[in-house]
Amino acid sequence: MSPLTRTDTPAVTPAQLAARVQTLVDFYRHVQNERMQGIPLLNPALHVESVGFEWAAGAEETADAVAEGVLITPWFMSLLRLPSVNLPHGNRVGRKAVHGFGSERFDFIGAHDPAIGYHETCALFSPMNGFTSQNLARETALASLALVRLQPESDAVPPVAAEPLPPRRAFFMARRPDAGAAV
Repeated sequence: MSPLTRTDTPAVTPAQLAARVQTLVDFYRHVQNERMQGIPLLNPALHVESVGFEWAAGAEETADAVAEGVLITPWFMSLLRLPSVNLPHGNRVGRKAVHGFGSERFDFIGAHDPAIGYHETCALFSPMNGFTSQNLARETALASLALVRLQPESDAVPPVAAEPLPPRRAFFMARRPDAGAAV
């Protein structure tokens, strides 16, 4: 069982996703206003925003769902994994764990705050001084998600008929079966 696994909660809903992500955004807004004021690391052109959060594959059927998306703040942009329920830290804060995120695998670092519980982040940008607007940061977050959430290519292309294999004797004599007899 993974450290984020819970089996005592019901399957997740879109309303739960919206509520968990709003709690995440509210928490980081509080951090910005209470803990980060006066720190030159903050980019004044940016604000806290969640981008593209959705339940990880198969979450609708399981009780241990994890929401995945990008969190933009004035001081960092990260891929973020947020369990569907507020979990204790379980001594995982600061520890690395490799997780699939879309079609890729990344190193995530565990974090915890009582307001949102255990969650994991994978830094995309920090500091954020290269972003001149919230729109640019959002477009970058969406482009990042598009890259890692690539849909697998469909099998719509019809299979190509393979040429028949030559008989073994012809193969070893370096002859094609339709070339005729050797002289």
